[in-house]
Amino acid sequence: MSSKSCSDTAPSGPFARGLSFLEPANAIFPGLAVAGIVGLAAAFLTDHYGGPIMVFVLLLGMTLNPVASSPRFVPGITLATTRVLRIGVALLGARITLDQILSLGLAPIAVVVVGVVATVLFGVAMGRVFGLGSRFGVLTGCAVAICGASAALAIAAVLPKGSNDERDTIFTVIGVTTLSTVAMVLYPFVTVMLDYDDHMAGIFLGGTIHDVAQVVGAGYSLSDTAGDVATYTKLLRVAMLLPVALVVALVFHRGGAEGTKARPPFFLFAFFALIGLNSAGLIPAEVASLLETASKLCLIVAIAALGIKTSLMGLVRVGGPAIVLIVLETLMIAGIVIGLLTVLG
Repeated sequence: MSSKSCSDTAPSGPFARGLSFLEPANAIFPGLAVAGIVGLAAAFLTDHYGGPIMVFVLLLGMTLNPVASSPRFVPGITLATTRVLRIGVALLGARITLDQILSLGLAPIAVVVVGVVATVLFGVAMGRVFGLGSRFGVLTGCAVAICGASAALAIAAVLPKGSNDERDTIFTVIGVTTLSTVAMVLYPFVTVMLDYDDHMAGIFLGGTIHDVAQVVGAGYSLSDTAGDVATYTKLLRVAMLLPVALVVALVFHRGGAEGTKARPPFFLFAFFALIGLNSAGLIPAEVASLLETASKLCLIVAIAALGIKTSLMGLVRVGGPAIVLIVLETLMIAGIVIGLLTVLG
């Protein structure tokens, strides 16, 4: 009596080829599912206890760091920190229009452009001074100057890969999220001390606080006018993400190690295209709302996956100079905005 081998009983022919498309899905599902569960847990904590969801999702993800070394979860976690991340950043464009940017006038534009460029250059210079490198300096500088965690993820996606890129990215996300929360509480009092009217207060808050949610919270805690101006100013900073990221990609890939291949940041072109479509009124409000929600979900999953890939001990090894750098960058952009408002006010 003859026995059949496994190959004899395995599906073959057209049926096997028809099932082959399931293999990639089966490979990525476990990692994506874990990241999604972490995101749901963070959302539950935010809804019931308050606090920034990005901090919760990072910390919860880091508790699952041993999962990152399991081959079962690696494909999905890697996908979340690459493609899912880029989709989330691209979809940010659906909430911005050119009219919003132009309605701010010249003063907010000058404040934002000078503040962003000076802070990024300051970050690069101080990164070298502290021995942290230009890559770390531009990563933290862009996160502080543009839009916090979202900018950190976008810039990390266009920078050449390094041995500590996940650790540096997660540190930057934690740092800007924490400082943004502190600024949301303190900066409204700063505007009162500086005797700013609602318009100037809105420009200051929108031009200095890192994350959009904290800008909105701080602005509307003063008045509706301050909240509107702060939100529009912040959106202008978010719009700076595309040109800054393109410049960063070109500079770092051109000056990178031999063999480094520059990849066009297509997700940033999609970001710009969505701004154009939204400005032309071609994206219905309901669709724009759905895209904004999808963007948030993608970024939460991506940050959860980054947290899973990062060990607490590795984060601690970043050291004091990195903390000092991100604090100095935060103070730098605040000082620039105050100075420009004094001159232009």
